[in-house]
Amino acid sequence: MSGFVFSEKPIQIERGEGPYLYTDDGTEYLDFGASYAVAALGHAHPRVTEAVQAQVEDLVYVQASYPNSARTELYEKLGALGPADEERALGKVWLCNSGTEANEAAMKFARNATGRSKIVATKRGFHGRTMGALAMTWKDKYKKPFEPLAGGIEFVTYGDAQELEEAVDGETAAVFLEPVQGEGGIHPASTEYLRAARDAADEAGAALVFDEIQTGVGRTGTLWACEGAGVVPDMLTTAKGIANGLPLGATLCADWIADADPEHGSTFSGGPVVCAAANATLDTIVEEDVPGHAARVGEYLQSEVEAATEEHDLPIREVRGLGLMIGIEVKRGSNRLLRDLALNEQVLALPAGRTVLRLLPPLTIGEEHADRVVEALVEVMT
Repeated sequence: MSGFVFSEKPIQIERGEGPYLYTDDGTEYLDFGASYAVAALGHAHPRVTEAVQAQVEDLVYVQASYPNSARTELYEKLGALGPADEERALGKVWLCNSGTEANEAAMKFARNATGRSKIVATKRGFHGRTMGALAMTWKDKYKKPFEPLAGGIEFVTYGDAQELEEAVDGETAAVFLEPVQGEGGIHPASTEYLRAARDAADEAGAALVFDEIQTGVGRTGTLWACEGAGVVPDMLTTAKGIANGLPLGATLCADWIADADPEHGSTFSGGPVVCAAANATLDTIVEEDVPGHAARVGEYLQSEVEAATEEHDLPIREVRGLGLMIGIEVKRGSNRLLRDLALNEQVLALPAGRTVLRLLPPLTIGEEHADRVVEALVEVMT
């Protein structure tokens, strides 16, 4: 018997510590994908481990209709940390198990609150693999085998404010945007584009939803990527690094969304163990200014890759991104590069399309780890 969805790589991982993963024979790999950006604080972070162990001893699970201190603490923490301005705050929180579930919930909440069905999403966007979130995802290769999907989705060109403004109308329930497109190739949105989206949603009475599944909890150099633009959405979805390895997603909502009382639920919503892990993760991120550290090391890493490209004439077209969410667009396919980095240099990274190498390391890496990756890139590209 074996799994069948994932194509397994020939590296069997048995343990992790900080930015490193180890095989059963002790071979050390530098994890610059953070296992799909999940290990935000690195593997086996002691504060998270301690919180999980303590919670397991008290209570592993209780359904969300019974209050629990770990879950209540997380509701309050996320409500306080969510983006806010004078006009709106995202103080209402829905907890689930993954990013795609968080986006499914946001989709339902928007339709429930507005009484409309149309969703405006973007080309190159990625919002998950369940049937609703998949309908808002751009690439046909993810969607075609599973059609028909949820209807009412209109795609617009990412970054084209005029096209977005023309698409958002009185039939629109929500506009879904990633402040930085991840799967689509690491493309940050401009501040002007995000503000135009805010204005268009306001004018139409639609909900603006920022998908921060990948960009959230410090990855781009601020706690939420939208903070850099000063734009507050009506809903923000997050997951991946929020519990540093345990499965958790969250949908943060403005009052007008939550007050519409959507009929929704999930058996495992806000289990005490994952909430304890998330509380420890968020406390560490805030108290140690992990986003600020990610901004500094990310800027250093980008500059070092650009310097190495010029010095060694590397076949790199562009280096782009924010904080420690970095895309390196190469002149040839990225798959061979990823293989050589893993097998020859013991550096693990991710693709973002056919020509982009995606670096999403733990947010706690230092410049020495950045240097090692640059050296590895030079080795496999020359």
